[in-house]
Order: sequence, then structure tokens, then C-alpha cells
Amino acid sequence: MINKRLLIKNLLAHNDENSFYDKKRKIDISHKEGKAKFLKHICALSNSNPANNSYIVIGVEDEDNRIIGVDFFDDSKIQNLINAYLENPPIVQYENIPFPHLPDDKVVGLVTVRAKSQSSITALKRNIWKYYGGSVFLRKGSMSLPRTFGIEIKDVNSKIVKAIEGHARNSIRHTLDGVFDFMRKRRDFNPRYEIFREYFVVCWAGQKKVVGNEVFYSRVDIELINEQVRLFYSALDEVSIEFTDDNFKIIEYVNLGLQSQDKYFTLEETVISFDPNANYNIESTLIFDPPQYDKSILHHVFNANNAILKKLKSGLTLREDEEQDLRNLPVTYLICHFNGFDEALDKLKEAKSMLRKHSPTVWSSYKEAARVLRKVKYN
Repeated sequence: MINKRLLIKNLLAHNDENSFYDKKRKIDISHKEGKAKFLKHICALSNSNPANNSYIVIGVEDEDNRIIGVDFFDDSKIQNLINAYLENPPIVQYENIPFPHLPDDKVVGLVTVRAKSQSSITALKRNIWKYYGGSVFLRKGSMSLPRTFGIEIKDVNSKIVKAIEGHARNSIRHTLDGVFDFMRKRRDFNPRYEIFREYFVVCWAGQKKVVGNEVFYSRVDIELINEQVRLFYSALDEVSIEFTDDNFKIIEYVNLGLQSQDKYFTLEETVISFDPNANYNIESTLIFDPPQYDKSILHHVFNANNAILKKLKSGLTLREDEEQDLRNLPVTYLICHFNGFDEALDKLKEAKSMLRKHSPTVWSSYKEAARVLRKVKYN
């Protein structure tokens, strides 16, 4: 089993970007340009490494390899995006790797790319942004470049990648250090750990709340210590946690209440199953049923949101009640979208830059709404 934090350190220490390894300060697949560039790099890495894993490390300064981190990205459906746009798509996994010096809400993103076949070419199967369907990309040094003729797949990196991965193998010491670090860092949030199959160690923490006979957690942090992978993190959601001898289940709830009322709806169920042969599998299922509200109330909310945006654009000061509505604006636009308001998403995108500048609280609310929307969209 590979310790992913060690793997990232080894990749950064090996040398600069090359045909099996790329690094990015950040990626953004919320718009066509960012999505297209991401797909281009995945395509190039798949074609350049038919017999070994290749990697993209996200959250690193290009000039000096300084680890700055990115937001936790819990998109378990990223493979759906790959399959939709690529012919002979590789297996792609996105993982969130915590580093001790980063803030709680920041991680390093690790994308692992594994070609399905050593003889098949990966190519775009439809147009996206300025790239045409049928385009093929390969890695040349640190660049992902188009190739239109003379494509020959060669295995030139397997030995190097195998050595890098070998130096990142986990050990009992790394596991114990990871448990101690987690328990110490999360001591204010009821930290716990559980051992599965006498091998896997899962740590989790959160603010506990009992409603009737059910237990919920907020400000939840869950890590698979063996691989130093953060499985779940949210400062806003509430989750329920269940586990047996061989699986760990997380049910995520999202607050989509109107008019400052807390009302939670199930969003996604994630089950981590641990096998006797030291393997594990993560299966996520969307269980979201969008809430339906009275249309006349939603029209009032939608128009109020639009008026607030207009004031922000004009640089006018918001009243106290408008400030409260602004904190709820991303969620209420999301509710409007789920109830058939076609312009709601355009308005939410329009608000993005203004919300980012306004305050960390408002920006956090926007990111949460965007995360829920992304999960629903990819399903």
C-alpha cells in the first residue's frame, strides 16, 4: 500500500515535470476551457504511459515546488467526465492528501492516471473548447502536445515510476504517526479511530449531535491513515457514520432550507469496503431528491437575490437583512435551479467573483453550493 503523502514528496523531489508527472497550482473544471485543458493532460499522460501509472499533483507552485494546497475536492464522479469525452479512456482517480502545515480546509490533489490498454490510443471523441474530436495528445517533457501522425506507444517510464512508488510504501511507523497526528490535531472534535481487517485504519472527527435516536456529525474530517488520504471534509455539511467489521459508511446531508431555516436532505452515500486481501473499494451513490418549494415564495426569493446582486455590482452598501440574505444567496439560487428556474445558475455564476471578494463566509457558502451542483450534474 502506497503512502500518498510520501509519493507526492518523491514526485516533487525526483525532477521537474516529465512524461509521467505533471504539477499544477490549481485546476478548474467548472468551465469549458479548464475542463478541456484537464482532459488534454489526462489524454497525453495515458498515451505516454501505457504500462505504468502517471500522476498530476495539484496545489504546488511551479517555480519552487512549494506546497500551497487547494480546496478539498470530493468529486467521486470525475471518471464520468473522462468517459464522456475520451475514446479508450484511462482509469482516473482523484484523491485529497492532507499535509501537516496546510490549513484544515486545504489539501494537495493527487490525480492518478492508468491506461486501460497498452495498445490502444486515447483520444478526444468530441469537440471541447478549441480542441477537436479525434485529437490525440502525448507528453514531451513537461508539455502535453497534439500528435496527428506517426503515433507510437512506447513504455519508457515503468522502471522509474516503480522505483518512485516503491520508496513511498507505507510502514507501521507511518501509520502510527498518522494516527497520533490526527488525534492530536482533532482533539476538539471528538476524534476516533477504527481498525478494519486488522490492517486498515480510519480516523474521523466531528462535532457530535444527537437527534432522537440518530447521531450526526458536523465539521467532519475522515482519513484513511494507511494511505494518508482524506476521504471526506466539510465545515458545513452534516453526516451520519456507520461501520461494521469490513465497511465504513458515510451518508452526507445538505442544508437546503429556505428563509434561514435548517432543513437537511440526503445527498450522497459513500461505502468504503475493506477486503481480506488488503484491498479496499470506495462506492459512492447519489441519493439526492431535490426539495420542492412553493413557486410564489421562490419567485420572491429569486427577485430578492437579483436585487442584492444589482446592489453589489453598483458598489452600494447592503442593509443588515440583505447581508443575511447574501450569506444564503448561493443555496437559495441552487434551490431555485432545482425548482425549474432556468436563469438561477447563470445568476449564480455571475455572482461568483463578487461573493469571492465580499467575505470568507459568503465565499464558503458559494463553494458548498457549487460542490452540490457538481455532484448532481455528474450523476
